[in-house]
Amino acid sequence: MTRAAEAIKETRALGGLLPKEPAEDTLVGAEIQRHGLGARAIHWLVALSLLLCLGTGMPIWYPVFGWMAHLFGGLQVCRWLHPWFGVVFFAAFGAMFLRWAKQMLLERQEWAWLGPKTLEYLRFDHVDPDVGRYNGGQKLFFWASALAAAGLLLTGLVLWLPQEFPLWLRHLVGPLHDLAFVLFFLLLVAHVYLGTAAEPGTFRSMVHGRVTRAWAKVHHARWYREIIGEKR
Repeated sequence: MTRAAEAIKETRALGGLLPKEPAEDTLVGAEIQRHGLGARAIHWLVALSLLLCLGTGMPIWYPVFGWMAHLFGGLQVCRWLHPWFGVVFFAAFGAMFLRWAKQMLLERQEWAWLGPKTLEYLRFDHVDPDVGRYNGGQKLFFWASALAAAGLLLTGLVLWLPQEFPLWLRHLVGPLHDLAFVLFFLLLVAHVYLGTAAEPGTFRSMVHGRVTRAWAKVHHARWYREIIGEKR
């Protein structure tokens, strides 16, 4: 037996010993498997690459953040690293978009999240029994993030390769890139807040992949009923 064949055999044997995660949307004792390993890996790759983009981009954007440049070796290094971190971010975001886009299509009643329903949700006024795997606010957040990411990508390409574009376009995209960044940053702050302090138990779904039944019943009642086979 060749060394390659032995290595493959050992890898398969090891794989048989490793615990296998349950499928998403299945009961695991008193918990529910909400996100699989692949979904969590994509989410954290997007988060990490975004932080690297922020760390290298903010010193370029405004001098008050110049101290951040020293973390990466100086401002000139940031200017070189920033677009490459952007490539990683957009590749990861593209994978996330393809994975979740179909699930994020808004249902008719979810358009109400564009109005007072969002304020009711933030005030925790009541539990909506018709919320599925993702609520209308999460879906709107997803599409807003995709729009901001597209804006960053298109304007970033012009700033990265200025010689390929006319002068008038280069002058135009600078403020647009800043605007897309501010929008994405605000969305990021809201996402972190809602995923941690505002809704305890949400963060662990992107770490361990599971949520408690109580959490699911409160925040995603219809999804909870579908999993346990309970009628409304």
